Amino acid sequence: MTTETAQDELLPEVIQTVDIEKELRKSYLDYAMSVIVGRALPDVRDGLKPVHRRCLYAMRELGTFHNRPYVKSARIVGDVIGKYHPHGDTAVYDTIVRMAQDFSLRYPLVDGQGNFGSMDGDSAAAMRYTEARMSRLDQELVADIDKDTVDFIPNYDGSQQEPTVLPARIPNLLLNGSEGIAVGMATKIPPHNLSELMDALVALTENPEITVPELAEHITGPDFPTGGFLCGRSGIREAYETGRGRLVMRGKLHVERRKKGEGEAIVVTEVPFQQNKADLVQRIALLMKEKRITSIAEVRDESDRDGLRVVMDLKRDENPDITINQLYTLTPLQKSFGVIMLCIVNGRPEILNLKQLLVHFLEHRRTVVYRRTAFELVKAEERAHLLEGLKIALDNLDPVVEMVRAAAGPSDAKAVLADRFTLSELQAQVILDMRLQRLTGLERDKIVQEYREINERIAWLKSVLADDGLVMQIIRDEFREIREQYGDSRRTEIIDLPDEILPEDMIAAEEMVVTVSHNGFIKRNALSLYRAQRRGGKGVTGMADSKDDFVSGLYTASTLDTFLFFTNLGRVFWRRVYELPEGGRTAKGRAIVNLLELGEGEKVAAILPIADLANADEALSILTVTKKGIIKKTSIAEYKRPMRKGKIGLTIREDDEILCAAITSGEDEVFLVTRQGMSIHFQEDDVRTVGRIASGVKGITLTDDDAVVGAVVLKKSECESTSLLTVTENGYGKRTAVSEYRLQSRGGKGVSTIKTSERNGLVVGALQVEDSDQVMLIANSAKVIRMPMDSMRVIGRNTQGVRMINLGEGERVVDMSILARSSGDVELEDDGAAETVEE
Repeated sequence: MTTETAQDELLPEVIQTVDIEKELRKSYLDYAMSVIVGRALPDVRDGLKPVHRRCLYAMRELGTFHNRPYVKSARIVGDVIGKYHPHGDTAVYDTIVRMAQDFSLRYPLVDGQGNFGSMDGDSAAAMRYTEARMSRLDQELVADIDKDTVDFIPNYDGSQQEPTVLPARIPNLLLNGSEGIAVGMATKIPPHNLSELMDALVALTENPEITVPELAEHITGPDFPTGGFLCGRSGIREAYETGRGRLVMRGKLHVERRKKGEGEAIVVTEVPFQQNKADLVQRIALLMKEKRITSIAEVRDESDRDGLRVVMDLKRDENPDITINQLYTLTPLQKSFGVIMLCIVNGRPEILNLKQLLVHFLEHRRTVVYRRTAFELVKAEERAHLLEGLKIALDNLDPVVEMVRAAAGPSDAKAVLADRFTLSELQAQVILDMRLQRLTGLERDKIVQEYREINERIAWLKSVLADDGLVMQIIRDEFREIREQYGDSRRTEIIDLPDEILPEDMIAAEEMVVTVSHNGFIKRNALSLYRAQRRGGKGVTGMADSKDDFVSGLYTASTLDTFLFFTNLGRVFWRRVYELPEGGRTAKGRAIVNLLELGEGEKVAAILPIADLANADEALSILTVTKKGIIKKTSIAEYKRPMRKGKIGLTIREDDEILCAAITSGEDEVFLVTRQGMSIHFQEDDVRTVGRIASGVKGITLTDDDAVVGAVVLKKSECESTSLLTVTENGYGKRTAVSEYRLQSRGGKGVSTIKTSERNGLVVGALQVEDSDQVMLIANSAKVIRMPMDSMRVIGRNTQGVRMINLGEGERVVDMSILARSSGDVELEDDGAAETVEE
C-alpha cells in the first residue's frame, strides 16, 4: 500500500464538517469567558485578579514578608512568570508596580524600594533596579493559607500548586477597589476606608438583616488615595443600592496671599483620583495660552516629598472665586467616576450592591474560619494523641525502661510497648524518641500541662464547629483587631453637591461698552478703552467711519447683564453681554443675524439691555408696538426663562410686524405716530398687562392705508422738557414740544402731528430728541445726512415743518435714526461737521 493510499483511507476519519457560525460563536464565547474569569475581573472574595493573586502568593512563597529584607523585583517577576503566570514579564512587573504606588491603591499591598513611578505619569525604573517585599497589610490576605483554608489547583504546566483564592482577612475588593475591561463588560469599583469597612462588617455580623442605608451610616463613601472632595451623596447612595452610580470628584485647593503683598495665588494640594498631575499643569497652561483663562499670571509645580502643591499666581485685582469655577469646569480638577461593581461570583460575573459585596466576603471568611478550625482540630487531636502516649510512658516509667532495655531492637521495643500499654505505632515511636531530659520533674509537668491544654483546645475547636454564633464572634473579633491595627482617618472629604457652575460663574463682572450700528453690527469693548481720554476731549472713535453705517445704539453694561433682541416677527432672543463678540475699538463688529438663529425674512427690530435679568424688578414691563398699531405690555418676569433658540415674544397678526420695544415702569407715557401724520399720546396704564404670547390691544385706530412708523415711551419727568421730531419722506421735518400733545385715551384716532401734503410726502418716522442729539437721515440713494438738533428750533404742532435734506429727482428719505448718545465715561468722537439746511 502506498503512502498516498493510506492517507486517502484516513481522510474520512480526520476531516469533520462543522457549522462555521456555531464554531465561531463557541470559540468566541470560550475566549470571552477566559478573559472575564481569568484575567479582567476580580473575585468577590479576595478582590484580586489572577495576576495580582499570583504575584502575592509568589512573594509569600519567597518569604518576602514585611519584616524581612527587600528582594529584587526581577527575582519576584521571574518566580511569578516561571511558576504561575506565563504572560510576559512586563505585565507582571506593571502589576507589582501598581500595588506599590500609594497614589494608585488606598492601602498598598507591596512595599517598594526605588523608583516606582509618580503622579506625573513617570514610569517605574526597570525591575533590575527596584526592590520589593510584602506590605504589612498584605500578610492579612495570605494569613492561614497553609491551614487548608482555600483550594489549590495545578499551575499552567502542572508542576506547582496555586491557590484559587486567598484567605483574605480584609475585604480587599472594596478596600482598594478594582478596574478592568473584559469582553462586553467592565468593572470600576472605588477604594474605601478600612476603619469604615470594618465597622460595617461588624454591624453585618451582629445584624444580618441590616439594610444598605444602615450600612451606609458606617461607610460614608469611597475614600481615594489622593484625597480630594466627593461632591454630593446621591451618586454614592445609588452606587451602594444598585451597584452602579456616578460620583463627582474634585481636587482640593485654597487661596493664599503671596509674599510682599503681591496679590493672591490659588494652590492645589490634592487632585482627583487617577489624575496625572503633569497633565493638569499642562492643561492649565494651555488654557492660559488660548486666553480661555485670563486671570492666571503663572502656573508652576512646587510638589516635593512633603506633598502635592500646584501654585497659580493670579493677576492683580482678579476674583479668585471666578478662577476656581473656571478651573473646575475647564480642567480635570473636577472629574466623574462611573461606579460599576462587577465581579466574579461563583465563576460568573455579577453586579452587586454594597450589602451583597459584604455578604459574599463574610461568607468567604466563614468558610475560611470553618476550614481553619477543622484543620487546627485535626492537628490538635494528633498532638493530643502523642501527648497521651507520653503521659502513659511517664506514668509507667520504670516498666517502660525495663521493656526497652530488654528489647532486642527498636522495632521490638516499639511492638512490646504498643502491646503492653495499648499504644498506637506513633505513640510508641514518640516514646522511643523521647530524650532523657524529658524525664525530669519539670519536663514531666510541662507534658501534663500541655496535654490538659490541648484537650481544652480540642473541646473549644469542636464547639466552634458546632456553633455558628461562635464562628461569627471569631470573625467579628478579627475585624475589630484589624481595625485597631491598620485603621486610619479618611482622606477624601464628602461635601454637599455644589450648585451647577453656569457660564456666568466663570465670567468676571466687568463694565463693557456695547455698540450697535444702523446696519445691524454689534460688538463689545472694555469700558477702560473709552476712559483713556479725559472728559472734555475730542472723544474716542467707537467704530471705523463708514459712509453707509454709523453707531445707532450705545450701551454701558456689565458682562453679566442680558440683552433682549426682539425680531420683527415677534420672537425674542436672549444673549448675555459676555456672549457678544469682542472687537477692537474701531472694528465693525459682527452681524447680529449671525449671532442669532433668525428665520427667513426675520430681522432684529429692537434691542433692550437689562441688568441682572433674573432679579429684575417685576414691577417693570416690556412694551411692544407693531406697525398695525397693536400695543402690548407684559411683565418682565415673563422673560426670565431664556432659551438659546428664542421664544415667542408676542403673537403677530397677519401682515403685521414689530416696530419697537421698550422697558416701562408703569407710570410712563406713550406716543404713536403714523405714516399719514397722525399721532396719539396716552398713559401707559391704559394698556393692561397680558401674557408673553398674547397679541395685545389697539393703540391707535388706523385708516386702511395707514401704519404706525414711530413709537416713543417717555418718563413723566421728560414730558415737559423734551420734544418730538417727525420726518417725512420728501426730507421735511419738525420738532414739537411734547407738551403740545394733549393726553388721550388709547385706541383713538389721535391728532395731526405733521401735514402729509404733496410737498412733505408721507411720514418716515418719529423720535424723542434733545438739543444735544444728532439725527441721521438716510435716503434711498444711500445719501446720509447728520442733522444736529440744536440747529432746529422747536415749533408748534399745526405746522408743515422745514426742509432737513435736499433730495434729487427720485430720491426720498427711507429711514432715520438717532446717533448714539455718549453715556457716562463713554464719549464718541465727532468725525465731521454736520450738514445743516435753511428753513
